[in-house]
Amino acid sequence: MFKKIGLAFFAILFVSISWSQDTTQQIVAGRINDKDQTKKPYVILISIDGYRSDFTELHDAKFLQSVAKSGVRATYMDPAFPSLTFPNHYSIVTGMYPAHHGLVDNTYFDKATGEEYRMGNKKMVAEGKWYGGTPLWVLAEQQKMLAASFYWVASEAAIQNTRPTYYYIYNEKTTIGTRIKAVKDWLSLPEDQRPHLITFYFPQVDHDGHEYGINDKHVTAAVQFVDSSINALQKELATLKLPINYIVVSDHGMINVDNVNTMGMPAAIDTAAFKVPWGDALIHLYAKDSSKIESTYAALKKDTSISVYKLDETPAYWHSKKNDDKFNRLGDLIVVPHFPKVFNFSKRKTTLGKHGFDNQTVEMRAYFTAWGPAFKKGLTIEHFENVNVYPLIAHILGLKYDETDIDGKFKVLKPILKK
Repeated sequence: MFKKIGLAFFAILFVSISWSQDTTQQIVAGRINDKDQTKKPYVILISIDGYRSDFTELHDAKFLQSVAKSGVRATYMDPAFPSLTFPNHYSIVTGMYPAHHGLVDNTYFDKATGEEYRMGNKKMVAEGKWYGGTPLWVLAEQQKMLAASFYWVASEAAIQNTRPTYYYIYNEKTTIGTRIKAVKDWLSLPEDQRPHLITFYFPQVDHDGHEYGINDKHVTAAVQFVDSSINALQKELATLKLPINYIVVSDHGMINVDNVNTMGMPAAIDTAAFKVPWGDALIHLYAKDSSKIESTYAALKKDTSISVYKLDETPAYWHSKKNDDKFNRLGDLIVVPHFPKVFNFSKRKTTLGKHGFDNQTVEMRAYFTAWGPAFKKGLTIEHFENVNVYPLIAHILGLKYDETDIDGKFKVLKPILKK
């Protein structure tokens, strides 16, 4: 059963009192697999939120240790910048960097409309207008291959007017046993009704990593719960004797910060001149008056406790320059506190574990392992960017896509496949 969540600041990712607790399955009626798609293999894409690349060993995840040896394991996977939940989950399923798919942060402003996207706003999260690119489930459904989601960022939204055929609205009431049964039921359907792509999401490690810090016994328990749950899932599905491929990823890592001596709003930022959405490991500044940008930038540059960037001077590997900002959603300035400091604009104490930092920071490294009939066995590979998962899955499922439309490249992960 899902763990209870502490009452720490921000209530941790994906959770808000405004979020629906609807536990019923949502089904888009009238769809069936094209006959040619029924003979394709299956992919279950599993995300463990906040699962740092070394957590398998650090917290003794025995099942993932074993399948990593018998399947494929990456030393780590590079998250996109910022190393946050919403941007990275969506990068994994679109093969695009955040500035290219539009989900540039967990919270941000859309300059064209002035609206503020917030991950805790359930109604907003389910609006397709926020999401660019073509998520894997949309790609599959467009080619008459059914897809299903037991949670994923944007899976509740009608992107290009399309949702997965089977999906659940995010909630933390549904027990793991119920979730596993639902996946088995999907894969037990007649061939023409059976989903070939399934996404599955675990929040527990991220919750407890934020609340207690990376080395706490609660995180060990969360890691081992997820580990045993994935083991239970694959054991249940093994009885179906289907060609199922498992890909387990995380969105980002986690690190302990100084959550006692936090930083307030820098004095150089005039909130009458800038809109500043919530952030802790970084903040975006959106100018209400563009004439204030240069003077504010110059003042912030004098503050030795932070780094400030105009878009055209951000690191190239962030892919966050002005010409990357396809949807015009990046801040005019990006401000980053110097680790271990973080911003806290609340009166409440912030959490100990954090992410969102530079995506090349060692502790932000994400996880990747895969096994199943499509994959080679006993293979360890070097790190790669998470945008390359998209073309890998599309290839396994035989889905057509235009590689010029995405940032990922199939050639990066092609060597891990048997053929």
